Amino acid sequence: MSTNEININNYKNLSIKHIVLDYNGTLAKDGVLKEGVKKLLRELSKLYTLHVITADTFGSVQSQVAAFDVEVKVLKSANHTEEKAEYVKSLGTTSCVAVGNGNNDIAMLKTASLGIVLIGDEGCATQTLLASDVTCKSIEDALELFLHPKRLIATLRK
Repeated sequence: MSTNEININNYKNLSIKHIVLDYNGTLAKDGVLKEGVKKLLRELSKLYTLHVITADTFGSVQSQVAAFDVEVKVLKSANHTEEKAEYVKSLGTTSCVAVGNGNNDIAMLKTASLGIVLIGDEGCATQTLLASDVTCKSIEDALELFLHPKRLIATLRK
């Protein structure tokens, strides 16, 4: 997969290869993949390596994302916050975007080159909001930033 360059005036130049996505509360609601993300996952997987990272609370992630070109990481440790951040580090922090909404996403968002928080159906942990670079109201809006990078540029340029 190639690296996608997004140059944001007076902010930073992004060289994105990986998009790391929390599952429940971000891509899914109650363990079920949100309908609106299916087309976006197909489109984005042509441009980026997509990763779904989850505790798999509902035991459904594998069946829900089987039709998509994504890598799934099921969390195993007692410290999901640190495990998510370590996963981003293993991919290379400068080439990663991370998307999430919960307290256990804080370190992942801070570690990635760009952290996006969602205020969706589950809401958003306040500290996670403060740790993010961008806030979106839906996963669809967040994912579309990488299909239409001028939206991201308009949000972050100074």
